[in-house]
Amino acid sequence: MPYHSIEDPLKLRRLLEAVFLIEADLSLPVLLRHSLEEARSMAGARYGALGVLNDERTGLSEFITTGVEAETERAIGERPTGKGVLGLLITEPKPLRLADLQDHAESYGFPPHHPPMTSFLGVPIMARDEVYGNLYLTDKIGGDEFTKDDEELVMALAQAAGIAVENARLHQRVQEMAVFDDRDRIARDLHDAVIQRLFAIGLSLQGITRSVTAPPISDRLNRAIVDIDETIRQIRSSIFELSSVRDEEGARRRILRLVRELDAVLGFEAHVSFEGPVDTAIDTELLEHLTFALREALTNVAKHAKASAGTVSLAVASGECRLVVADNGVGLPETRSGDGLGLSNIERRAAKLGGRLLIDSSAQGTTLRWIVPTRR
Repeated sequence: MPYHSIEDPLKLRRLLEAVFLIEADLSLPVLLRHSLEEARSMAGARYGALGVLNDERTGLSEFITTGVEAETERAIGERPTGKGVLGLLITEPKPLRLADLQDHAESYGFPPHHPPMTSFLGVPIMARDEVYGNLYLTDKIGGDEFTKDDEELVMALAQAAGIAVENARLHQRVQEMAVFDDRDRIARDLHDAVIQRLFAIGLSLQGITRSVTAPPISDRLNRAIVDIDETIRQIRSSIFELSSVRDEEGARRRILRLVRELDAVLGFEAHVSFEGPVDTAIDTELLEHLTFALREALTNVAKHAKASAGTVSLAVASGECRLVVADNGVGLPETRSGDGLGLSNIERRAAKLGGRLLIDSSAQGTTLRWIVPTRR
């Protein structure tokens, strides 16, 4: 795109530094937040926000803000999903500058507790003609409205953010394909080498038991044969799970995708771990409840915890599905409303499935455990 003349050398230098950051080894949430803060600073905006489009590109799945106090954000409640003027950039991805946001025909107005905002600048976050989200700035400091220079600067930053998003998604696809290839190779190795070796050892031990008459030794050999049979059964189960993951999106991929989507809202990359046959033991119905509980829990961390790190673990064992979300934030308030923090919804879903919700919280962080049976 042809850029308008930008005469401020300091702004040009900061713009170049921000663009060069896409080559740095930084996580996508950090890059997006940095791009937003740089855009707000260079354009002289009091408030800034960055919205990430959902998979269908019909609304905003994530919404990052800067300039608004945490207490104010909590009072506002739910974050925007892409209605009104914000939705214009979704349906018409091109820059939009307004002297007064509320004078626009598509303006929905502001919810209760929202700070007043007048001037507005919105630009799409794009790369290779594909839209990934939108960047919004409001309230030009020291001026009635944002200028053409401001628009060009923010457009350049938005394009850099778009490239960062595209690179992150391409890298994720490469990793997924590598994982699939590794799974296929491991499944073949387990079937062609490990199981056959174990089967041969079991046959050999069975032959030895026929010539052993001492009961203690015979019993130990028989127990070893039983153990080998059980090991073969477990390996075959693992092969089936490894082979079936490619055909449809299982719990592992669904959970990983959701957590990576929410990294931008959290402000950090949550560590994810799995234990047990999560892809085969968690059916479609349970997975829907599970992803709802995880989204609520992580959104709660983003809104209230002020955390800098967190973990998500999913385990299936003894007929139970156990989701654990932990953070190092400030902990839950001593007196709280379950509805206000979204915890009652998670608890109701667990109860509906015959499970339970457990929460441990202190000034050092909060651990949420959502435990439900895998069979209902």
